[in-house]
Amino acid sequence: MLYPTADDWRAAARKKVLVYGMSGLGKTHMSTLLRDSGKWFHYSIDYRIGTRYLGERIADNAKAEAMKVPFLRELLLSDSIYIGSNITFANLSPVATYLGKPGDPDRGGLPFADYCDRQEQFRQAEIAALMDTGYFADRAERLYGYPHFICDTGGSICEWVDADDDSDPLLGELSRQCLLVWIKGDAAHTQELIRRFDKAPKPMAYQPEFLLRVWKEYLIENNCVEADVDPDAFIRWTYAQALAHRKPRYEAMARWGVTVTADQVSALRSPQDFDDLIANAVSARTPM
Repeated sequence: MLYPTADDWRAAARKKVLVYGMSGLGKTHMSTLLRDSGKWFHYSIDYRIGTRYLGERIADNAKAEAMKVPFLRELLLSDSIYIGSNITFANLSPVATYLGKPGDPDRGGLPFADYCDRQEQFRQAEIAALMDTGYFADRAERLYGYPHFICDTGGSICEWVDADDDSDPLLGELSRQCLLVWIKGDAAHTQELIRRFDKAPKPMAYQPEFLLRVWKEYLIENNCVEADVDPDAFIRWTYAQALAHRKPRYEAMARWGVTVTADQVSALRSPQDFDDLIANAVSARTPM
């Protein structure tokens, strides 16, 4: 690890961390708290995906919808209007909207093959954005003079790694650049995440093998074909299974860094609180 002991962490002139875990457990709260201190550079993986790796596809998707409207079509063809995504750290909806949901097109669904294509595009984009971490950590110091760096990852990071493989290329690169910090939730947090998702279902990225399995199971269980699928019903049905699927994958990743709890993260009020939290987590860590 970059900081083998709590003393090493506290004494470090430059702190670099990467935080991961299920969406909704406090990654962005932690990152925003540190960014607002003025001493931490906040690198958002989802923002990088939306602006660099999927930006053109997101804009083209919006243009394709606008081209269906004769009035907007004429304006686009004459270069009279411009369509782009207004993605920000606080609004990453364009990325989720592009991912979409499979099922009945009359209810906003995509053909399953197109949905899988977008899932693969996202997988490649997320891996590329994660591999940019070192570049942005260096850039934050060299260009902007930030002494510290936090990488705020998406919830699907665990889908693209083999944490049991000591030679995993993505985890190897990330652990060379940053201290990996897992935000661990408990059963109560899981139920709250499911409740929130059921209220407002949002597109997610899935490991291809997992996605194909749950899609087939859903069609069989509901005795339906692709065009009959309610997109929101499918992703609601899938969400709890996705949490269960990801749990052991996060647990396996924990050996590459340190672990903190969602309750500890929600209690953070200052960068000093964060320093203390990580120092304690480093002290409690079992060597890899």
